Amino acid sequence: MRTHPYLVSLLILAACIIISITLGSVSIPLATLVKLLISKIGGASSLDTAPQSFSTILFTLRLPRTVMVGLTGAALAGSGAVYQGLFRNPLAEPYLIGVASGAGLGAVIMMSFPLPYTIVGLFAVPVAAFVGALLTVFIVYQIARDTQGLQTTNLILAGVAVSSFATSLTSFLIINLQQRLRHSLVWLLGGSTMSGWQPVIAVLPLATLGLATLAASGHLLNVLQLGEEQAQTLGLPVKRVRFLIILAATLTTSAAVAFSGIIGFVGLIVPHTVRMIWVSDYRKLLPLAIINGASLLLIADVLARTVVAPQEIPVGIITALCGTPFFLVILRKAKQQKYW
Repeated sequence: MRTHPYLVSLLILAACIIISITLGSVSIPLATLVKLLISKIGGASSLDTAPQSFSTILFTLRLPRTVMVGLTGAALAGSGAVYQGLFRNPLAEPYLIGVASGAGLGAVIMMSFPLPYTIVGLFAVPVAAFVGALLTVFIVYQIARDTQGLQTTNLILAGVAVSSFATSLTSFLIINLQQRLRHSLVWLLGGSTMSGWQPVIAVLPLATLGLATLAASGHLLNVLQLGEEQAQTLGLPVKRVRFLIILAATLTTSAAVAFSGIIGFVGLIVPHTVRMIWVSDYRKLLPLAIINGASLLLIADVLARTVVAPQEIPVGIITALCGTPFFLVILRKAKQQKYW
């Protein structure tokens, strides 16, 4: 009997959430975790046998971080799948085509101002990231497109060039944030420097809206795989659909980057893995990529917290170490035109 991909993906995600919550510099036993959750939900006093520090670590630090990391992984994987389908290019993903770098530049520009640590102040960061990402994807698309359409080489070169430019400006701004230099550098490498529920609350509406829109765009992406002319003859308003999907993917990416930093390769690894193992139909591929993207980044975050504990590695370093070999394999297959 064939295993249902959604069931497998959800079970993996549940396991990753439990691992993310329990493991760290201070490990929380599974039995204690259950008692704390029951106590929080039911209001019963189950903390007699558990240190109060466990409750603080769980509800103030570990849970909000797990939610934020899961949202970020889901957003990057969903956006990567959409960019690959939209551009009909197996190498397209938020990091590679410069969208994440543009979002990072917008976020750092806003961070350079003395914003209050409130929901309103935090909400300004993802908005700025969204503007930077949208501008970047527009520039990359215009540079890469020629009379023959969107070529893989043009897309990669344009993405690398614009991404390098945005990253250089970001680095320049960070150097001038003298009192926050270390935190900004950690953020640039894909390490969140903010804790608590306020960043989650600021990102959650944008990420939810973006992910819901991406998950609902599967049929449209399937039609776009036939080519613009064929899609147009089938009655699809290609330009309007392309614009709306780009808008949703960019919104989702910017929400992920705003507080989690620039994390590469999640949007490349997860969609290809889902496509190779299960399905290439975007109606199923997109939700599966979103679920498994959350799982992948949660595991990467656990590794970042535990490999050299108590010191923490930015999660972007972990994903880059894993993603670079994967990217080279995909690039080789794309050159041979035997993949995609």
